[in-house]
Amino acid sequence: MSEVTALAQRIDALLPQTQCTKCGYDGCRPYADAIASGQANYNQCPPGGAEGVARLAKLLGRPVIALNPENGVERARPRAVIDESLCIGCTLCLQACPVDAIIGAAKLMHTVIEDRCTGCDLCVPPCPVDCIDMVPVTGERTGWDAWSSTQADEARTHFEAHQARLAKEKAEREARLAARAARVAENNAPKASEAPSDTTSTPSPVSSADTQTPQPAVDDAAAAAARKQAIIQAALERARQKKAALAAEGLGPKNTENVSASVQAQIDEAEARRKRLGIAPDDDKA
Repeated sequence: MSEVTALAQRIDALLPQTQCTKCGYDGCRPYADAIASGQANYNQCPPGGAEGVARLAKLLGRPVIALNPENGVERARPRAVIDESLCIGCTLCLQACPVDAIIGAAKLMHTVIEDRCTGCDLCVPPCPVDCIDMVPVTGERTGWDAWSSTQADEARTHFEAHQARLAKEKAEREARLAARAARVAENNAPKASEAPSDTTSTPSPVSSADTQTPQPAVDDAAAAAARKQAIIQAALERARQKKAALAAEGLGPKNTENVSASVQAQIDEAEARRKRLGIAPDDDKA
């Protein structure tokens, strides 16, 4: 093990493991690697706060410096709360959560496992209906006063399990695609026993009934699609009304700036979903 890797492990052990990406990296360990290699400063972790900077400074033999405000501010630890009356079951928050603290399924309401939530804010930006609030739950306690080493260790375990699950799902998906490609290639391969086709034969006539889709099935599908669109539009309208009320109080979505590339990809996916639903970008702005 190199000295840089060993130092990165010791740095990672001092980070809160919220995996919030506010440091500018995709997780606590990548940030630790960047500090160890001299690519990042040791004052870029808002969840760790001033105490976190002091811990890292002591390990590195460096002076204690102020938290970099560009990365955020030290604050009471929040917890994600989903307004289930507004949730449309899009699953984007599930995809964004780095510790699998949100449970639910497509087209079903989602809810937060309170003990797992690290307050990372990552579920807020991708939500297309702004139905997630980050609610402070530690009173006046901030930084490491609002977190513990035990909670950090548990969060790391959940994050590693999350990463392992994603890797397994990716491998399984690639295996399915490879198997499908192999089947297609096998089906398309000419068989030695097949005789050359007679290109001069006259194709059998096709009746108009064979080419027509049964009209009742088309009508049922159109009606189902219309009902689905109406339900989604109603949910979005409720979300717009809530957003307008929050804006009037000076409140609104959090953590929408300085997000990592992976989080921005989630935001872009939500925007693409809005377009698929026929919603103009300005329609849902308060």
